[in-house]
Amino acid sequence: MDYLINKYCPKTKFESYEDLCANFTIQVPEHFNFGYDVVDEWARVEPEKLALLWTDDSAQMKSYSFSDVSRISNQAANFFKAHGIGKGDVVMLILKQRPEVWFSIVGLCKLGAVCIPATYQLTPKDISYRCNAAEVKMIVSVSDEEIVGHIKNALPDCNHRPIIATLGDESYLEDGFLDYKKELYAQPAEWERPTGKDAVCNDDRMLIYFSSGTTGMPKMVWHDFSFPLGHITTARFWQKVQENTVHLTQTDSGWAKFAWGKIYGQWICGAAVGAYDTEKFHPHEMLEAILRLRPTTFCAPATIYRFLIKEDLSGYDLSFIKHAGVAGEPLNPEVYYKIKELTGLALYEGFGQSETPVMLANFEFFPVRPGSMGKPNPIFDIDLIDENGCSVEDGSVGSIAIRNVGTHGPVGLFRGYYKDEEATLRSWHDGVYNTGDMAWRDADGYYWFVGRNDDVIKCSGYRIGPFEVESALLEHPSVLECAITAAPDPVRGQVVKATIVLARGYTASKELIRELQDHVKRVTAPYKYPRIVEFVDELPKTVSGKIQRNLIRKADEDRK
Repeated sequence: MDYLINKYCPKTKFESYEDLCANFTIQVPEHFNFGYDVVDEWARVEPEKLALLWTDDSAQMKSYSFSDVSRISNQAANFFKAHGIGKGDVVMLILKQRPEVWFSIVGLCKLGAVCIPATYQLTPKDISYRCNAAEVKMIVSVSDEEIVGHIKNALPDCNHRPIIATLGDESYLEDGFLDYKKELYAQPAEWERPTGKDAVCNDDRMLIYFSSGTTGMPKMVWHDFSFPLGHITTARFWQKVQENTVHLTQTDSGWAKFAWGKIYGQWICGAAVGAYDTEKFHPHEMLEAILRLRPTTFCAPATIYRFLIKEDLSGYDLSFIKHAGVAGEPLNPEVYYKIKELTGLALYEGFGQSETPVMLANFEFFPVRPGSMGKPNPIFDIDLIDENGCSVEDGSVGSIAIRNVGTHGPVGLFRGYYKDEEATLRSWHDGVYNTGDMAWRDADGYYWFVGRNDDVIKCSGYRIGPFEVESALLEHPSVLECAITAAPDPVRGQVVKATIVLARGYTASKELIRELQDHVKRVTAPYKYPRIVEFVDELPKTVSGKIQRNLIRKADEDRK
Protein backbone atom coordinates (compact mmCIF):
# COMPACT_ATOMS: atom_id res chain seq x y z
CA MET A 1 0.00 0.00 0.00
CA ASP A 2 1.04 3.62 -0.63
CA TYR A 3 3.65 2.42 -3.12
CA LEU A 4 3.93 5.71 -5.01
CA ILE A 5 3.44 8.05 -2.06
CA ASN A 6 6.28 6.29 -0.29
CA LYS A 7 8.50 7.03 -3.29
CA TYR A 8 8.02 10.77 -2.89
CA CYS A 9 7.42 11.19 0.84
CA PRO A 10 9.97 9.85 3.38
CA LYS A 11 7.26 9.76 6.04
CA THR A 12 3.53 9.15 5.42
CA LYS A 13 2.13 8.22 8.85
CA PHE A 14 1.70 10.93 11.49
CA GLU A 15 0.47 10.97 15.06
CA SER A 16 -0.67 14.60 15.25
CA TYR A 17 -0.92 17.84 13.30
CA GLU A 18 2.29 18.96 15.00
CA ASP A 19 3.99 15.77 13.80
CA LEU A 20 2.70 16.45 10.25
CA CYS A 21 3.99 20.04 10.28
CA ALA A 22 7.39 19.04 11.64
CA ASN A 23 8.11 15.96 9.55
CA PHE A 24 6.13 15.96 6.30
CA THR A 25 8.19 16.59 3.16
CA ILE A 26 7.80 15.92 -0.56
CA GLN A 27 10.88 14.90 -2.53
CA VAL A 28 10.76 15.95 -6.19
CA PRO A 29 12.91 13.78 -8.47
CA GLU A 30 14.64 15.32 -11.46
CA HIS A 31 12.61 15.13 -14.70
CA PHE A 32 9.41 14.11 -12.92
CA ASN A 33 6.60 13.45 -15.40
CA PHE A 34 3.15 12.48 -14.13
CA GLY A 35 2.37 10.49 -17.30
CA TYR A 36 5.34 8.15 -16.95
CA ASP A 37 6.09 8.23 -13.22
CA VAL A 38 2.51 7.80 -12.02
CA VAL A 39 0.18 6.50 -14.74
CA ASP A 40 2.68 4.23 -16.51
CA GLU A 41 4.20 3.16 -13.21
CA TRP A 42 0.86 1.96 -11.86
CA ALA A 43 0.25 0.23 -15.21
CA ARG A 44 3.58 -1.58 -14.78
CA VAL A 45 3.11 -2.53 -11.12
CA GLU A 46 -0.66 -3.20 -11.04
CA PRO A 47 -1.98 -3.05 -14.62
CA GLU A 48 -5.58 -3.90 -13.68
CA LYS A 49 -5.83 -1.38 -10.85
CA LEU A 50 -8.97 0.74 -11.38
CA ALA A 51 -8.12 4.29 -12.46
CA LEU A 52 -11.37 5.83 -13.74
CA LEU A 53 -15.02 5.01 -13.06
CA TRP A 54 -17.35 7.06 -15.28
CA THR A 55 -21.09 7.65 -15.49
CA ASP A 56 -23.42 10.18 -17.10
CA ASP A 57 -27.00 11.41 -16.96
CA SER A 58 -28.25 8.36 -18.88
CA ALA A 59 -26.71 6.07 -16.23
CA GLN A 60 -24.08 4.64 -18.58
CA MET A 61 -21.11 3.21 -16.74
CA LYS A 62 -17.54 2.81 -18.03
CA SER A 63 -14.39 1.78 -16.21
CA TYR A 64 -10.73 2.10 -17.14
CA SER A 65 -7.68 0.53 -15.52
CA PHE A 66 -4.29 2.21 -15.28
CA SER A 67 -3.22 -0.05 -18.12
CA ASP A 68 -6.06 1.40 -20.22
CA VAL A 69 -5.14 4.99 -19.35
CA SER A 70 -1.48 4.29 -20.08
CA ARG A 71 -2.29 2.80 -23.49
CA ILE A 72 -4.84 5.39 -24.61
CA SER A 73 -2.71 8.31 -23.39
CA ASN A 74 0.07 6.89 -25.60
CA GLN A 75 -2.40 7.02 -28.47
CA ALA A 76 -3.23 10.62 -27.52
CA ALA A 77 0.45 11.55 -27.55
CA ASN A 78 0.79 9.97 -31.00
CA PHE A 79 -2.29 11.87 -32.23
CA PHE A 80 -0.93 15.22 -31.06
CA LYS A 81 2.52 14.51 -32.48
CA ALA A 82 1.01 13.46 -35.83
CA HIS A 83 -0.62 16.87 -36.11
CA GLY A 84 2.49 18.86 -35.32
CA ILE A 85 2.19 19.30 -31.56
CA GLY A 86 5.53 19.08 -29.81
CA LYS A 87 7.24 19.92 -26.55
CA GLY A 88 6.14 23.35 -25.28
CA ASP A 89 3.22 23.72 -27.72
CA VAL A 90 -0.10 24.77 -26.21
CA VAL A 91 -3.32 22.75 -26.55
CA MET A 92 -6.69 23.83 -25.13
CA LEU A 93 -9.16 21.14 -24.03
CA ILE A 94 -12.93 21.75 -23.85
CA LEU A 95 -13.95 18.17 -23.09
CA LYS A 96 -16.33 18.44 -20.10
CA GLN A 97 -15.95 15.11 -18.24
CA ARG A 98 -15.67 12.81 -21.21
CA PRO A 99 -13.15 10.01 -20.53
CA GLU A 100 -10.99 11.48 -23.28
CA VAL A 101 -10.11 14.46 -21.10
CA TRP A 102 -8.00 12.22 -18.83
CA PHE A 103 -6.32 10.51 -21.77
CA SER A 104 -5.58 13.87 -23.40
CA ILE A 105 -4.13 15.50 -20.29
CA VAL A 106 -1.83 12.54 -19.69
CA GLY A 107 -0.91 12.31 -23.40
CA LEU A 108 0.06 15.98 -23.50
CA CYS A 109 2.08 15.50 -20.32
CA LYS A 110 4.00 12.60 -21.90
CA LEU A 111 4.65 14.72 -24.98
CA GLY A 112 5.87 17.67 -22.92
CA ALA A 113 3.18 19.93 -24.35
CA VAL A 114 1.25 22.55 -22.38
CA CYS A 115 -2.39 21.89 -21.50
CA ILE A 116 -5.04 24.58 -21.02
CA PRO A 117 -8.16 23.02 -19.45
CA ALA A 118 -11.17 25.16 -20.41
CA THR A 119 -14.81 25.24 -19.43
CA TYR A 120 -17.60 24.71 -21.93
CA GLN A 121 -19.10 28.03 -20.77
CA LEU A 122 -16.57 30.02 -22.82
CA THR A 123 -17.95 32.52 -25.31
CA PRO A 124 -16.34 33.23 -28.72
CA LYS A 125 -14.62 36.26 -27.17
CA ASP A 126 -13.24 34.08 -24.34
CA ILE A 127 -11.92 31.50 -26.80
CA SER A 128 -10.20 33.99 -29.12
CA TYR A 129 -8.68 35.79 -26.12
CA ARG A 130 -7.19 32.53 -24.82
CA CYS A 131 -5.93 31.51 -28.25
CA ASN A 132 -4.13 34.83 -28.72
CA ALA A 133 -2.84 35.23 -25.16
CA ALA A 134 -1.37 31.72 -24.91
CA GLU A 135 -0.65 31.12 -28.62
CA VAL A 136 -2.87 28.05 -28.66
CA LYS A 137 -1.88 25.65 -31.45
CA MET A 138 -4.79 23.20 -31.14
CA ILE A 139 -8.26 23.04 -29.57
CA VAL A 140 -9.84 19.69 -28.73
CA SER A 141 -13.55 19.96 -27.96
CA VAL A 142 -16.70 17.99 -27.38
CA SER A 143 -18.91 18.05 -30.46
CA ASP A 144 -21.82 19.96 -28.88
CA GLU A 145 -23.37 22.26 -31.47
CA GLU A 146 -23.26 25.37 -29.27
CA ILE A 147 -19.62 24.90 -28.22
CA VAL A 148 -18.44 24.15 -31.74
CA GLY A 149 -20.40 27.20 -32.90
CA HIS A 150 -18.56 29.35 -30.39
CA ILE A 151 -15.22 27.99 -31.61
CA LYS A 152 -16.15 28.73 -35.23
CA ASN A 153 -17.20 32.27 -34.33
CA ALA A 154 -13.95 32.81 -32.43
CA LEU A 155 -11.64 31.83 -35.28
CA PRO A 156 -11.81 35.12 -37.26
CA ASP A 157 -10.44 36.95 -34.20
CA CYS A 158 -7.56 34.51 -33.63
CA ASN A 159 -4.15 35.83 -34.68
CA HIS A 160 -3.24 32.32 -35.84
CA ARG A 161 -5.89 29.73 -36.61
CA PRO A 162 -5.47 26.73 -34.29
CA ILE A 163 -6.09 23.16 -35.40
CA ILE A 164 -9.59 22.11 -34.28
CA ALA A 165 -10.50 18.54 -33.29
CA THR A 166 -13.93 17.49 -32.03
CA LEU A 167 -15.18 14.30 -30.43
CA GLY A 168 -16.64 12.30 -33.24
CA ASP A 169 -19.15 14.26 -35.29
CA GLU A 170 -18.52 14.00 -39.03
CA SER A 171 -20.72 17.01 -39.82
CA TYR A 172 -17.86 19.26 -38.72
CA LEU A 173 -15.23 17.68 -40.96
CA GLU A 174 -16.21 19.92 -43.87
CA ASP A 175 -15.00 22.86 -41.80
CA GLY A 176 -11.54 21.32 -41.68
CA PHE A 177 -12.01 19.98 -38.16
CA LEU A 178 -10.46 16.67 -37.15
CA ASP A 179 -12.46 13.72 -35.81
CA TYR A 180 -10.58 13.31 -32.53
CA LYS A 181 -12.30 10.17 -31.31
CA LYS A 182 -11.87 8.33 -34.61
CA GLU A 183 -8.21 9.33 -35.02
CA LEU A 184 -7.32 8.88 -31.33
CA TYR A 185 -8.26 5.20 -31.14
CA ALA A 186 -6.62 4.48 -34.50
CA GLN A 187 -3.20 5.63 -33.29
CA PRO A 188 -0.41 3.20 -32.31
CA ALA A 189 -0.41 2.32 -28.60
CA GLU A 190 3.39 2.37 -28.36
CA TRP A 191 5.17 5.49 -27.18
CA GLU A 192 8.74 5.94 -26.03
CA ARG A 193 9.60 8.33 -23.21
CA PRO A 194 11.60 11.20 -24.74
CA THR A 195 15.18 11.63 -23.65
CA GLY A 196 17.80 14.33 -23.92
CA LYS A 197 16.59 17.72 -25.08
CA ASP A 198 13.09 16.30 -25.73
CA ALA A 199 12.63 15.23 -22.09
CA VAL A 200 10.82 17.65 -19.82
CA CYS A 201 12.50 19.45 -16.95
CA ASN A 202 10.65 20.11 -13.72
CA ASP A 203 10.71 23.84 -14.50
CA ASP A 204 9.00 23.47 -17.89
CA ARG A 205 5.42 24.64 -18.33
CA MET A 206 2.87 21.82 -18.02
CA LEU A 207 -0.45 23.49 -17.28
CA ILE A 208 -2.05 26.93 -17.70
CA TYR A 209 -5.27 28.02 -16.01
CA PHE A 210 -6.99 31.24 -16.98
CA SER A 211 -7.98 32.77 -13.64
CA SER A 212 -10.73 35.37 -13.84
CA GLY A 213 -10.57 38.25 -11.41
CA THR A 214 -13.16 40.90 -10.68
CA THR A 215 -11.39 43.40 -12.92
CA GLY A 216 -9.41 43.10 -16.15
CA MET A 217 -8.94 40.12 -18.41
CA PRO A 218 -8.15 36.66 -16.99
CA LYS A 219 -4.55 36.02 -15.99
CA MET A 220 -2.65 32.91 -17.12
CA VAL A 221 -1.63 30.87 -14.05
CA TRP A 222 1.14 28.50 -15.08
CA HIS A 223 2.32 25.37 -13.30
CA ASP A 224 5.43 23.32 -13.95
CA PHE A 225 5.82 19.55 -14.24
CA SER A 226 6.35 19.07 -10.49
CA PHE A 227 2.88 20.51 -9.75
CA PRO A 228 1.08 17.12 -9.38
CA LEU A 229 3.28 16.18 -6.41
CA GLY A 230 1.98 19.21 -4.50
CA HIS A 231 -1.44 17.56 -4.48
CA ILE A 232 -0.29 14.66 -2.31
CA THR A 233 -1.31 16.80 0.66
CA THR A 234 -4.60 17.72 -1.00
CA ALA A 235 -5.61 14.13 -1.65
CA ARG A 236 -4.11 12.12 1.21
CA PHE A 237 -4.23 14.44 4.20
CA TRP A 238 -7.27 16.62 3.45
CA GLN A 239 -9.55 14.50 1.23
CA LYS A 240 -8.40 11.29 2.98
CA VAL A 241 -8.13 9.46 -0.34
CA GLN A 242 -7.21 5.79 0.10
CA GLU A 243 -5.69 3.32 -2.34
CA ASN A 244 -8.10 0.98 -4.20
CA THR A 245 -11.15 3.09 -3.41
CA VAL A 246 -13.15 5.59 -5.51
CA HIS A 247 -12.85 9.31 -4.91
CA LEU A 248 -15.47 11.68 -6.38
CA THR A 249 -14.93 15.40 -6.64
CA GLN A 250 -17.73 17.02 -8.60
CA THR A 251 -16.37 19.60 -11.03
CA ASP A 252 -15.98 20.24 -14.74
CA SER A 253 -12.60 19.52 -16.32
CA GLY A 254 -12.13 23.20 -17.17
CA TRP A 255 -11.58 24.29 -13.58
CA ALA A 256 -8.60 24.03 -11.24
CA LYS A 257 -10.73 21.92 -8.89
CA PHE A 258 -10.28 19.14 -11.46
CA ALA A 259 -6.53 19.18 -10.74
CA TRP A 260 -7.34 19.17 -7.03
CA GLY A 261 -9.79 16.29 -7.03
CA LYS A 262 -9.93 14.32 -10.25
CA ILE A 263 -6.46 13.30 -11.37
CA TYR A 264 -3.13 14.16 -9.74
CA GLY A 265 -3.19 13.47 -6.00
CA GLN A 266 -5.85 10.78 -6.36
CA TRP A 267 -3.83 8.73 -8.85
CA ILE A 268 -0.62 9.20 -6.87
CA CYS A 269 -2.56 7.71 -3.94
CA GLY A 270 -3.55 4.73 -6.10
CA ALA A 271 -7.26 5.54 -5.94
CA ALA A 272 -9.78 5.51 -8.78
CA VAL A 273 -11.28 8.79 -9.92
CA GLY A 274 -15.08 8.89 -10.03
CA ALA A 275 -16.54 10.94 -12.87
CA TYR A 276 -20.13 12.13 -13.19
CA ASP A 277 -20.40 13.68 -16.66
CA THR A 278 -23.49 15.86 -16.38
CA GLU A 279 -24.84 18.69 -18.51
CA LYS A 280 -26.54 20.54 -15.65
CA PHE A 281 -26.60 20.01 -11.91
CA HIS A 282 -29.82 18.54 -10.49
CA PRO A 283 -29.73 17.27 -6.89
CA HIS A 284 -31.69 14.07 -7.56
CA GLU A 285 -29.54 13.06 -10.55
CA MET A 286 -26.41 13.86 -8.55
CA LEU A 287 -27.54 11.56 -5.75
CA GLU A 288 -28.32 8.77 -8.22
CA ALA A 289 -24.86 9.15 -9.76
CA ILE A 290 -23.28 8.95 -6.30
CA LEU A 291 -25.13 5.70 -5.69
CA ARG A 292 -23.76 4.28 -8.96
CA LEU A 293 -20.17 5.38 -8.31
CA ARG A 294 -20.18 4.58 -4.58
CA PRO A 295 -17.22 6.78 -3.64
CA THR A 296 -15.44 6.19 -0.35
CA THR A 297 -14.36 9.85 -0.29
CA PHE A 298 -16.34 12.76 -1.72
CA CYS A 299 -15.75 16.47 -2.30
CA ALA A 300 -17.99 19.18 -3.74
CA PRO A 301 -18.48 22.94 -3.64
CA ALA A 302 -20.68 24.35 -0.90
CA THR A 303 -23.42 25.07 -3.45
CA ILE A 304 -24.01 21.37 -4.06
CA TYR A 305 -24.36 20.70 -0.34
CA ARG A 306 -26.78 23.63 -0.01
CA PHE A 307 -29.04 22.04 -2.61
CA LEU A 308 -28.70 18.54 -1.19
CA ILE A 309 -29.95 19.57 2.24
CA LYS A 310 -33.17 20.79 0.64
CA GLU A 311 -33.78 17.30 -0.78
CA ASP A 312 -35.33 14.35 1.02
CA LEU A 313 -32.20 12.31 1.74
CA SER A 314 -34.05 9.64 3.75
CA GLY A 315 -34.28 7.37 0.68
CA TYR A 316 -30.54 7.45 -0.01
CA ASP A 317 -28.11 5.22 1.83
CA LEU A 318 -24.81 7.13 1.60
CA SER A 319 -23.07 5.16 4.31
CA PHE A 320 -20.34 4.09 1.85
CA ILE A 321 -18.98 7.65 1.99
CA LYS A 322 -16.43 7.71 4.81
CA HIS A 323 -15.07 11.24 4.37
CA ALA A 324 -16.59 14.37 2.81
CA GLY A 325 -14.81 17.58 1.87
CA VAL A 326 -15.88 20.98 0.63
CA ALA A 327 -13.96 23.67 -1.26
CA GLY A 328 -14.40 26.28 -3.96
CA GLU A 329 -16.24 28.70 -1.70
CA PRO A 330 -16.63 28.95 2.08
CA LEU A 331 -19.05 26.65 3.86
CA ASN A 332 -21.77 28.23 5.95
CA PRO A 333 -22.07 26.62 9.41
CA GLU A 334 -25.81 26.07 8.93
CA VAL A 335 -25.08 23.79 5.95
CA TYR A 336 -22.44 21.91 7.94
CA TYR A 337 -24.84 21.16 10.79
CA LYS A 338 -27.66 20.10 8.45
CA ILE A 339 -25.47 17.67 6.46
CA LYS A 340 -24.20 16.22 9.74
CA GLU A 341 -27.79 15.77 10.93
CA LEU A 342 -28.99 14.15 7.68
CA THR A 343 -25.99 11.93 6.85
CA GLY A 344 -23.77 11.78 9.92
CA LEU A 345 -20.88 13.16 7.83
CA ALA A 346 -18.72 16.01 9.03
CA LEU A 347 -17.66 18.31 6.18
CA TYR A 348 -13.93 19.01 6.07
CA GLU A 349 -13.41 22.40 4.47
CA GLY A 350 -10.31 23.27 2.47
CA PHE A 351 -9.05 26.47 0.89
CA GLY A 352 -6.76 27.22 -2.02
CA GLN A 353 -6.59 28.77 -5.47
CA SER A 354 -5.87 27.99 -9.11
CA GLU A 355 -2.35 29.05 -8.14
CA THR A 356 -1.94 26.41 -5.42
CA PRO A 357 -2.88 23.00 -4.05
CA VAL A 358 -4.78 23.08 -0.76
CA MET A 359 -3.37 25.85 1.45
CA LEU A 360 -5.57 25.59 4.53
CA ALA A 361 -7.71 22.64 5.53
CA ASN A 362 -9.46 20.79 8.28
CA PHE A 363 -7.15 17.82 8.66
CA GLU A 364 -8.03 14.67 10.60
CA PHE A 365 -5.72 15.56 13.49
CA PHE A 366 -7.94 18.22 15.05
CA PRO A 367 -11.70 18.74 15.44
CA VAL A 368 -13.59 20.65 12.76
CA ARG A 369 -14.84 24.08 13.74
CA PRO A 370 -17.80 24.68 11.40
CA GLY A 371 -17.18 27.75 9.25
CA SER A 372 -13.40 27.60 9.64
CA MET A 373 -11.00 26.79 6.79
CA GLY A 374 -8.85 24.87 9.26
CA LYS A 375 -5.08 25.15 9.59
CA PRO A 376 -2.13 25.49 7.17
CA ASN A 377 -0.88 22.84 4.78
CA PRO A 378 2.56 21.99 6.25
CA ILE A 379 4.38 22.48 2.94
CA PHE A 380 3.52 26.21 3.05
CA ASP A 381 4.52 28.93 5.52
CA ILE A 382 1.08 30.59 5.83
CA ASP A 383 0.62 34.00 7.43
CA LEU A 384 -1.91 36.85 7.52
CA ILE A 385 -0.49 40.22 6.50
CA ASP A 386 -1.63 43.83 6.30
CA GLU A 387 -1.25 46.20 3.33
CA ASN A 388 2.37 46.81 4.32
CA GLY A 389 3.25 43.12 4.38
CA CYS A 390 3.45 42.94 8.18
CA SER A 391 1.92 40.06 10.14
CA VAL A 392 -1.38 40.81 11.85
CA GLU A 393 -2.32 39.59 15.31
CA ASP A 394 -4.79 36.82 16.07
CA GLY A 395 -8.33 38.16 15.74
CA SER A 396 -7.37 40.80 13.16
CA VAL A 397 -8.27 40.52 9.48
CA GLY A 398 -5.37 40.20 7.06
CA SER A 399 -4.56 38.90 3.61
CA ILE A 400 -3.67 35.20 3.36
CA ALA A 401 -0.06 34.93 2.23
CA ILE A 402 2.68 32.34 1.80
CA ARG A 403 6.04 33.42 3.14
CA ASN A 404 9.52 32.17 2.23
CA VAL A 405 8.64 31.36 -1.37
CA GLY A 406 11.75 32.93 -2.91
CA THR A 407 11.45 33.20 -6.67
CA HIS A 408 10.42 29.58 -7.19
CA GLY A 409 8.23 28.52 -4.28
CA PRO A 410 7.50 25.14 -2.65
CA VAL A 411 6.24 22.25 -4.78
CA GLY A 412 2.69 22.86 -6.00
CA LEU A 413 2.84 26.65 -5.99
CA PHE A 414 2.34 28.25 -9.39
CA ARG A 415 5.37 29.75 -11.12
CA GLY A 416 3.81 33.07 -12.07
CA TYR A 417 1.33 34.67 -14.44
CA TYR A 418 2.45 33.70 -17.92
CA LYS A 419 3.55 36.66 -20.08
CA ASP A 420 2.55 39.10 -17.31
CA GLU A 421 5.53 39.87 -15.09
CA GLU A 422 3.80 43.00 -13.75
CA ALA A 423 0.84 40.99 -12.42
CA THR A 424 3.23 38.41 -10.95
CA LEU A 425 5.20 41.07 -9.10
CA ARG A 426 2.04 42.66 -7.70
CA SER A 427 1.18 39.48 -5.79
CA TRP A 428 4.59 37.80 -5.48
CA HIS A 429 7.58 39.82 -4.32
CA ASP A 430 10.15 39.92 -1.53
CA GLY A 431 9.70 36.20 -0.93
CA VAL A 432 5.95 36.50 -0.22
CA TYR A 433 2.97 35.40 -2.32
CA ASN A 434 -0.15 37.40 -1.38
CA THR A 435 -3.36 35.56 -2.34
CA GLY A 436 -5.61 38.60 -2.05
CA ASP A 437 -8.07 36.61 0.09
CA MET A 438 -8.90 37.97 3.52
CA ALA A 439 -9.19 35.97 6.74
CA TRP A 440 -8.60 36.10 10.48
CA ARG A 441 -6.98 33.54 12.78
CA ASP A 442 -8.21 32.56 16.22
CA ALA A 443 -6.05 31.85 19.26
CA ASP A 444 -5.99 28.11 18.47
CA GLY A 445 -4.62 28.59 14.96
CA TYR A 446 -7.85 28.10 13.00
CA TYR A 447 -8.35 30.40 9.99
CA TRP A 448 -11.72 32.01 9.19
CA PHE A 449 -12.53 33.32 5.73
CA VAL A 450 -13.76 36.91 5.36
CA GLY A 451 -13.81 37.42 1.58
CA ARG A 452 -11.82 38.29 -1.48
CA ASN A 453 -10.29 41.71 -0.90
CA ASP A 454 -12.35 42.89 -3.89
CA ASP A 455 -15.52 41.48 -2.25
CA VAL A 456 -15.08 43.07 1.17
CA ILE A 457 -17.67 45.80 1.62
CA LYS A 458 -16.63 49.16 3.05
CA CYS A 459 -19.74 50.77 4.55
CA SER A 460 -19.50 53.96 6.66
CA GLY A 461 -15.99 53.03 7.77
CA TYR A 462 -16.87 49.40 8.58
CA ARG A 463 -15.35 46.47 6.70
CA ILE A 464 -17.96 43.77 6.14
CA GLY A 465 -17.10 40.32 4.79
CA PRO A 466 -19.81 38.81 2.56
CA PHE A 467 -19.45 35.34 4.06
CA GLU A 468 -20.65 36.25 7.55
CA VAL A 469 -23.80 37.97 6.20
CA GLU A 470 -24.50 35.06 3.86
CA SER A 471 -24.15 32.65 6.78
CA ALA A 472 -26.67 34.65 8.78
CA LEU A 473 -29.20 34.69 5.92
CA LEU A 474 -28.84 30.97 5.27
CA GLU A 475 -30.06 30.28 8.78
CA HIS A 476 -33.48 31.59 7.70
CA PRO A 477 -35.67 28.79 6.26
CA SER A 478 -36.79 30.91 3.29
CA VAL A 479 -33.26 31.24 1.87
CA LEU A 480 -32.01 28.54 -0.48
CA GLU A 481 -28.98 30.48 -1.74
CA CYS A 482 -27.69 34.00 -1.43
CA ALA A 483 -24.82 36.24 -2.45
CA ILE A 484 -23.73 39.36 -0.61
CA THR A 485 -22.18 42.16 -2.66
CA ALA A 486 -21.44 45.86 -2.31
CA ALA A 487 -23.81 48.38 -3.89
CA PRO A 488 -22.69 52.00 -4.36
CA ASP A 489 -24.22 54.52 -1.97
CA PRO A 490 -23.71 58.33 -2.09
CA VAL A 491 -23.70 58.65 1.72
CA ARG A 492 -22.10 55.46 3.03
CA GLY A 493 -19.81 54.76 0.09
CA GLN A 494 -21.11 51.19 -0.16
CA VAL A 495 -24.04 49.32 1.34
CA VAL A 496 -24.73 45.63 1.70
CA LYS A 497 -26.88 44.05 -0.99
CA ALA A 498 -28.34 40.54 -0.73
CA THR A 499 -29.26 38.62 -3.88
CA ILE A 500 -31.43 35.72 -2.77
CA VAL A 501 -32.87 32.53 -4.24
CA LEU A 502 -35.89 31.49 -2.20
CA ALA A 503 -36.60 27.95 -1.03
CA ARG A 504 -39.72 26.15 -2.24
CA GLY A 505 -42.90 27.45 -0.66
CA TYR A 506 -41.74 31.06 -0.14
CA THR A 507 -42.75 34.12 -2.14
CA ALA A 508 -40.93 37.43 -2.45
CA SER A 509 -42.55 40.32 -0.62
CA LYS A 510 -41.74 43.53 1.24
CA GLU A 511 -42.70 41.78 4.44
CA LEU A 512 -40.20 39.00 3.79
CA ILE A 513 -37.47 41.57 3.07
CA ARG A 514 -38.06 43.22 6.45
CA GLU A 515 -38.13 39.81 8.15
CA LEU A 516 -34.79 38.87 6.59
CA GLN A 517 -33.23 42.21 7.50
CA ASP A 518 -34.38 41.87 11.10
CA HIS A 519 -33.09 38.29 11.17
CA VAL A 520 -29.57 39.41 10.15
CA LYS A 521 -29.63 42.17 12.77
CA ARG A 522 -30.39 39.57 15.43
CA VAL A 523 -27.74 36.99 14.51
CA THR A 524 -24.85 39.32 13.62
CA ALA A 525 -23.82 42.94 14.15
CA PRO A 526 -26.79 45.17 13.16
CA TYR A 527 -24.71 47.37 10.82
CA LYS A 528 -24.11 44.33 8.58
CA TYR A 529 -27.75 43.85 7.57
CA PRO A 530 -28.55 44.08 3.81
CA ARG A 531 -30.09 47.45 3.00
CA ILE A 532 -30.90 46.19 -0.50
CA VAL A 533 -32.56 42.80 -1.11
CA GLU A 534 -33.18 41.35 -4.56
CA PHE A 535 -34.90 38.02 -5.21
CA VAL A 536 -33.77 36.03 -8.27
CA ASP A 537 -34.46 32.60 -9.76
CA GLU A 538 -30.78 31.65 -9.77
CA LEU A 539 -27.36 33.06 -8.96
CA PRO A 540 -24.61 33.34 -11.58
CA LYS A 541 -22.12 30.53 -11.03
CA THR A 542 -19.26 28.73 -12.64
CA VAL A 543 -19.94 25.11 -13.59
CA SER A 544 -17.96 24.11 -10.50
CA GLY A 545 -20.63 25.85 -8.40
CA LYS A 546 -18.75 28.95 -7.30
CA ILE A 547 -20.94 32.06 -7.04
CA GLN A 548 -19.76 34.83 -9.36
CA ARG A 549 -20.31 37.94 -7.24
CA ASN A 550 -18.45 40.06 -9.77
CA LEU A 551 -21.24 39.40 -12.32
CA ILE A 552 -23.84 40.59 -9.82
CA ARG A 553 -21.86 43.78 -9.25
CA LYS A 554 -21.45 44.29 -12.99
CA ALA A 555 -25.19 43.83 -13.59
CA ASP A 556 -25.90 46.44 -10.89
CA GLU A 557 -23.46 48.86 -12.51
CA ASP A 558 -25.01 48.29 -15.96
CA ARG A 559 -28.45 49.16 -14.56
CA LYS A 560 -27.30 52.51 -13.17
